[in-house]
Amino acid sequence: MSLKDELDEYVQKAVDEQWDRRAGQKVPDTDDLPLKNLAVELDATVLYADLASSTKMVKGYKDWFAAEVYKSYLYCAAKIIRARGGTVTAYDGDRVMGVFIGDSKNSDAAKCGLQISWASKNIVAAKIAKKYPKSTFELKQRVGIDTSKLFVARTGIRGSNDLVWVGNAANNAAKLAALDPRYPTYITADVYSRLSEASKLGGDPKRDMWTDLGTSDMGYQIYGSTFSWSI
Repeated sequence: MSLKDELDEYVQKAVDEQWDRRAGQKVPDTDDLPLKNLAVELDATVLYADLASSTKMVKGYKDWFAAEVYKSYLYCAAKIIRARGGTVTAYDGDRVMGVFIGDSKNSDAAKCGLQISWASKNIVAAKIAKKYPKSTFELKQRVGIDTSKLFVARTGIRGSNDLVWVGNAANNAAKLAALDPRYPTYITADVYSRLSEASKLGGDPKRDMWTDLGTSDMGYQIYGSTFSWSI
């Protein structure tokens, strides 16, 4: 069979075959789903943590320095995602995706975002500044968080495949993580409305940690926070 014939056959089967779906009780691994039209549905909250200006960093600094920043930031972000009850589902260059499920998924994800902000400043940036005191590098990052129903399927070819996360939460979280880093953490109104008091109020005296940024940037209501949460 020629390559064209193989591709024709696969795509025809993909569009003709009915989808089977089942409700998910946990965040699936790649091996939990076959390479066919079977999907898991989840009510989930998605978090993306993303380094800002990484292209500029790669162009303006040594490759080994950029690698040190990447490794340090992604390690800290991934460990905090797991510590807050999330599942690390994907790495994509300079960003990591986490998925939270359960009754406290929005509050857990929000706390996670604020702790990633804290670790970025007080651990990653602090140690880089100490090691390279003459460097002009400034670490900036963003976390984006949204919640929705997700349709999770396995895609790719045998030996090289992964899960695809279809739903508003995955798209919106990724877009929020690309906004201006003046707010290190962004959430949607859907997440904000479901936050526990502990994940909404902070400081002394207690006040709302989240600033209403309206709908101008994204077309839907979002909130940003400059607060951080120590680990």
